[in-house]
Amino acid sequence: MESEDNKALVQRFYAEIDAGNIDAMDDLVAEDYLDHNPPFPGLPAGREGLKQAFRIFWKATPGRHEIEDQIAEADKVVTRLTAYGRHEGELPGPLPPTGADLRETGVAIHRVENGKIAEHWSDRDDLGLMRQLGVIQLPGD
Repeated sequence: MESEDNKALVQRFYAEIDAGNIDAMDDLVAEDYLDHNPPFPGLPAGREGLKQAFRIFWKATPGRHEIEDQIAEADKVVTRLTAYGRHEGELPGPLPPTGADLRETGVAIHRVENGKIAEHWSDRDDLGLMRQLGVIQLPGD
């Protein structure tokens, strides 16, 4: 049952992000949360850094996450997902808004401890995202 509870926690995590309810992270994420793949340099560590990252994303690329698959065992949940959004605000870099529709696939691993997300690893298609934003072009684009 623990694995199912952990999957539900991660599902709620993404649902709250999609709803723009960043303050729900206080209930879902450990204060000393460790992100092994932070999205932006210079953010503080822990839950506060995560909340800042999601505020940046929410303002710049409002959208949603679609969970494609989820596997849980012991204290870990692996989620294959697709994020959809529109680039409406500036992203760090700086990347001014392009108005582009965005789609990024990824796999996230969350470790749950005491009913909260304590640790995160991810593998995202950042190259594909940079192509969609027009930051880079590959031969044949």
